[in-house]
Amino acid sequence: MEYSVLMTVYKDDNPEYFDKALMSMINQTKKPDEIVLVKDGPITKKLQEIIDRLDNLYPNLILQVSLPVNVGLGLALNEGIKKSKNELLARMDADDISLPTRCEKQVQEFENNPNLDIIGCPVKEFSGDATNIVGERNVPLSNKDIYKFAKKRDPFNHPTVMYRKSKVLDVGGYGDLRKNQDTDLWIKMLSNGAFCKNLSEYLVYFRFDENTYEKRKNWLNTKLLIKIRWKAFKSGFCTFYDFLIVSIAQIGIYILPTSFQKFIYSKILRR
Repeated sequence: MEYSVLMTVYKDDNPEYFDKALMSMINQTKKPDEIVLVKDGPITKKLQEIIDRLDNLYPNLILQVSLPVNVGLGLALNEGIKKSKNELLARMDADDISLPTRCEKQVQEFENNPNLDIIGCPVKEFSGDATNIVGERNVPLSNKDIYKFAKKRDPFNHPTVMYRKSKVLDVGGYGDLRKNQDTDLWIKMLSNGAFCKNLSEYLVYFRFDENTYEKRKNWLNTKLLIKIRWKAFKSGFCTFYDFLIVSIAQIGIYILPTSFQKFIYSKILRR
């Protein structure tokens, strides 16, 4: 089975990180048939130079989709999904690193199970250099555990997933949200009966630094997540108790000091 890589790039992305992320997908042991690269609004000269260099080195591999203005991750990904030619799409962010065997192992799972719709994996979190591991983000492995876990937390690490294009389009793709687009998508797909799995191997290294905490500690992030979880409750996906727990935790993260967020992530969410 062939697959496409689905990435976005934005003017504020770090060129060095972007280069490493893109190369990690080009250097997969099972090569992608296509890399759909959505430029979410005008990008910098340095970022474009990286794309042009790799486009020359690997002709007919990178499909550039240029958006005239920044529309946000969800809508940018929707444009890339529409333009992609393969049913299997491997998500990747512009600052993380995929290990070489990631996509080979994920495609193998799709070949082994025609009913599979989404597959992801846990991640190693690193700061600065990829050898500086600072944490792990584990996820449930089985379809049953994924459904249970998803009632309160995201069951997938977004930049690790490979999914079926048709199944994403069946639920309308990503929502028009500036934050937590992936949370909304997982709930929609699971509500629509998606069959899922996470591999147990750490096949993606996720870039994590002090700014990661600050990015999550804002009212927009808090408000949107509560809104998404309320919609999940109203649709019957989760209980009111599930909604209440998530809402209290999110408001706590927003109100309390960053040190509290660090404690929650390191001592509870990363166990």
